Amino acid sequence: MKNSNNPKPADKTIAWLQTQLPKLVLAPSFSIILLFVYGFIIWTVYLSFSASRMLPNYEWAGWEQWERLWNTLTWQTALDNLFIFGVLYIVLCLVIGLLLAILLDQKIRLEGGLRTLYLYPMALSFIVTGTAWKWFLNPGLGLERTMQEWGFEKFEFNWLIDPDMAIYTVVIAGVWQASGFVMAMFLAGLRGIDSEILHAAQIDGAPTWKIYTRIIIPQLGPVFMSALIVLVHLAIKSFDLVIALTGGGPGNATALPATFMYSYSFTRNQIGVGASSAVFMLITVAAIIVPYLYSELKGSKK
Repeated sequence: MKNSNNPKPADKTIAWLQTQLPKLVLAPSFSIILLFVYGFIIWTVYLSFSASRMLPNYEWAGWEQWERLWNTLTWQTALDNLFIFGVLYIVLCLVIGLLLAILLDQKIRLEGGLRTLYLYPMALSFIVTGTAWKWFLNPGLGLERTMQEWGFEKFEFNWLIDPDMAIYTVVIAGVWQASGFVMAMFLAGLRGIDSEILHAAQIDGAPTWKIYTRIIIPQLGPVFMSALIVLVHLAIKSFDLVIALTGGGPGNATALPATFMYSYSFTRNQIGVGASSAVFMLITVAAIIVPYLYSELKGSKK
């Protein structure tokens, strides 16, 4: 008699499919990501060391493109603008986000509606945000004209067309969009703090401002770090918002590394220089995110 305990070929096939099916389903997506993300990253890195100009040229040129990049005045302007935009964008988002989170943590009425209202800008694309603020800040049809029609004839707000002030309009639009998201992160952190510690401090007679500065805010360190990482990443790769709001102008007054990369790669026929700027941004983001991920993974294993 045949041993009935031996698995049938059909059962083996079903068991194999059950274990391998997830891999088979994910394989096409994984292959596409491997090719079109990491493959093109490697390609871009090689182009930054090639003799490419209008079209890709795979002749090795060493550091020539990098030297041209750092000798370009527009690149220096883009880095200066990134510093101004990045510092103001990050600091203001953190401060406003924290203050809004503290406000909502007071269990005020209409909290749900206010939370939705503050979070709504993050649901918009950067193109929509840039376009809306472009209309609002346009001296010919936005805030300035409206105030003048209301009787404030001497009112002026022409930052959008002022080369010295245009970068600050990008800051305003960026902070408006991201501060609600930062608020949600801080609010989640505030709701996770042990209420017994706060009750004990209140019983001891500690004023509210001391409770926040000495107990609550120090416990929000991980939230601060997470928000900082997200904001730095958004600041470095800012492109859509600038293009929609100012187009990088007036002149190069609001040029950022991302707009510089696009301009030199696709409109000025300097692919090698554009690739070098893209690799620089990649290295900058990686230098910030990789140590953070390493510390998080190392901490989770303990």
